[in-house]
Amino acid sequence: MNKRFVILDGSSLMYRAFYALPPLTDSLGEPTNAIFGFSNMLTKLLGELNPDALVIAFDKGKKTFRTERYPEYKGTRDKTPEELLAQIPLLHEFAAAFGVSFIEKERYEADDIIGTLATKAAAAGHDVMVVTGDKDALQLVRPNLRVMLTKKGISELKAYDEEVFREEYGFEPIRLIDLKGLMGDTSDNIPGVPGVGPKTATKLLLEYGTLENVLENIEAISGKKLKERLTENRDQAVLSKELATIELQVPDMELTMDDYAIMPDHAAMKKFCDRYELKGVWKNFIKLYGESDGGLFAGMEIQEAAPVDLSYDEWEEKQAAAALAKAESVAVCGIFTGRVPFEQLSRAVVVTSPAGDTGLIALDSPAGQQLLRFFEADKPATFYELKQYYHAGIKAQSSFFDIKLADYLLHPELSKYELSNLSHQYFPGQSVPESFADEVSQAVWTAKLIAKLQPKLAAELEELGMKKLYDEIELPLVEVLAAMEQNGVYVNRKNLEEKAAEVGKKIEEIQQDIYTLAGTEFNINSPKQLGEVLFERLELPPTKKTKTGYSTNAEVLESLRYQHPIIEQILAYRMWTKLKSTYLDAIGELIHPESGRVHTSFNQTVTATGRLSSSDPNLQNIPVRTEEGKTIRALFEPGEGYDYLLSADYSQIELRLLAHMSGDESFIDAFCQNQDIHARTASEVFGVPLAEVTPTLRSRAKAVNFGIVYGISDYGLSRDLHIPKKEAASYIDSYFARYPGIRKFMDDTVAAAHETGCVTTLYGRRRELPAIKSRNFMQRSLAERMAMNTPIQGTAADIIKLAMIEAYHRLQDAGVKSRILLQVHDELVLETTEKERETVSKILKESMEQVAKLSVPLLIDIHSGKNWAEAK
Repeated sequence: MNKRFVILDGSSLMYRAFYALPPLTDSLGEPTNAIFGFSNMLTKLLGELNPDALVIAFDKGKKTFRTERYPEYKGTRDKTPEELLAQIPLLHEFAAAFGVSFIEKERYEADDIIGTLATKAAAAGHDVMVVTGDKDALQLVRPNLRVMLTKKGISELKAYDEEVFREEYGFEPIRLIDLKGLMGDTSDNIPGVPGVGPKTATKLLLEYGTLENVLENIEAISGKKLKERLTENRDQAVLSKELATIELQVPDMELTMDDYAIMPDHAAMKKFCDRYELKGVWKNFIKLYGESDGGLFAGMEIQEAAPVDLSYDEWEEKQAAAALAKAESVAVCGIFTGRVPFEQLSRAVVVTSPAGDTGLIALDSPAGQQLLRFFEADKPATFYELKQYYHAGIKAQSSFFDIKLADYLLHPELSKYELSNLSHQYFPGQSVPESFADEVSQAVWTAKLIAKLQPKLAAELEELGMKKLYDEIELPLVEVLAAMEQNGVYVNRKNLEEKAAEVGKKIEEIQQDIYTLAGTEFNINSPKQLGEVLFERLELPPTKKTKTGYSTNAEVLESLRYQHPIIEQILAYRMWTKLKSTYLDAIGELIHPESGRVHTSFNQTVTATGRLSSSDPNLQNIPVRTEEGKTIRALFEPGEGYDYLLSADYSQIELRLLAHMSGDESFIDAFCQNQDIHARTASEVFGVPLAEVTPTLRSRAKAVNFGIVYGISDYGLSRDLHIPKKEAASYIDSYFARYPGIRKFMDDTVAAAHETGCVTTLYGRRRELPAIKSRNFMQRSLAERMAMNTPIQGTAADIIKLAMIEAYHRLQDAGVKSRILLQVHDELVLETTEKERETVSKILKESMEQVAKLSVPLLIDIHSGKNWAEAK
């Protein structure tokens, strides 16, 4: 039976996916954009082509039979980016989970594997489709074999059969190798015949048919120079054709179609997507194959759920009241209505004993009041996602336990924290319902599960030394975050609309300036058209070229910033269009109709380092000191009844922690004398008196200071400072020579991580780094950089959380109206009144500066204004 067989050029498609998407990483810092792009493409292909069999072919290495024949083959290609190399092992994992065959062969390229399998399948009568970004594969086109060539990155395909190829090229597909023999191929460093371009080569082939015929008829060819070139480079032309020819007989490659059937593994794919935080990849997968269960209970054994008869009536109230009267602890699962921050807890299922006694309670009933008194007595109570209960009006207690929060501390690298995964981990083999008869049945099951999980998770926190972190930082912070979300922050809607219109006009003006500088109109958002304008029309030097054309990413544009005024305008255009779409066009829809405020969500269980993030809208990524960022921040104002927004920002907290944790005497001394740390670093590293440090030297020292915290490489520093790599390396060497304590701290931290497989903060926050023992150099190097920055960044996150808790309670104790609205990394934003401004500033200064005892002072900068931009 004939089948549709799709063969993917994994090497080509991964490369295109990598450059088609912006940089993406998981919370461990591992790059994932190529995998995400590859998944998008595969999902699209499977939906459109509906193959019976599929295989991914991949290059095994740089050494092939072609490099044996011609060592310079592909010798001019840029070094593959480290971020792409690191994702190749991920592609292996992805293919295995997807149930797709993955083939690579020593001494052969992906093209040769493709050619062998494709031609055999086509000869057997199967419908074969080769998907690639490499035009070399077009030589394979024949009956039953089409080549689908990617266009516009990886989003579009052009199908080539024999007719389409002949229409475009004018000759048979196999003659593509003769074309390459004559004109060569710069991307593969195939020499061809110098001076012979595509037009001349095509003309010769149309007249003589093959390269060999051309060489046999040199004397009949018109043009003295062309004759000379063909004569002098005869052997080189033959070699070039040989190099361009795809091998169709790779040894040990038998065609058995059943071996290439797609066999998706839901559990493996779920584990892969969770590990690398690839939510989009999981969505793609279930779009094709569905979920293996009901979503919340993914990856678990499925069985029909028996209906639970727990409708709400007076009898249930009595049962719950009787159980509560003798209960020592409870587990609660609520049934909610509304949405954050105006959520309401309509009913709650309560588990009150290890035996699983249950009761269904409405909070406004007598039993509900009894439950609230139980909480107020500070008796142990377990929840899942505690913050939503605070939104519903339950008051915070120190004996509460949040299953999700504990799971996050134990496994900070995960992208999601689901009860189904916990059930599978702690109670393997236990059946998990696929669906429930009603929301009460689901709540009963959830309450019973979290009751069983609580002692296990609590014991693990104790064992790993994180109970104090949980009790004193993470749990108390939930109350603070809930209050901040309920407070929200006022946005002046009129100013927002005016600013959106103003920025829209500004973007139009920048666009016209770009057209004027370019001398033509074009789609600025199209990398292809932009590349043609910059590197062909304006003749700027291209720094990076891919198979899809010229690269115009931010790194390339930065390198060209001073070579033509159009670059500055393009960078401005990109910044303004991004801010307009992300904030000016989006914030209006997020203003709550009841409060008139934007209520961003603060996410406590997202980052592996312990930092908070925010969403809807994300307020963490607004530029701080640029004109564009100030434009956005100016829209946030104090609400009715308040006079100012007040910003309290830690001064260089990560560098102060680096000084404290490394014990470097010179670094500590600089902070204790309240010196400009970047100027002092410049003075010591570059060997000039402090008074003679120039702004340029200070700027470079600042880049080194912050780069060291994040384990920056000489390549990374050279890119940031636009200096040669060798010069950047000398800066880093000089830095470590001047601050040996910092060097020792970094080395000792990495060594300890290699030994234990993890790193910790000063407050016991733990981060596992399994990749630090990886055989893959790229993954190991990334893990080592994480080992350097996590203790510092994580400790800074712990300190700001402690400061938030302290400031929140001191503001309450002071009885002031002022309140915390936002936390953005090391900054707290409050709204206050003229009368309370001085009092609140004093509370913040004491709360934030005295929350931790270090060998260097912790300092904050406090500013206030009529909007967030003024306060910053």
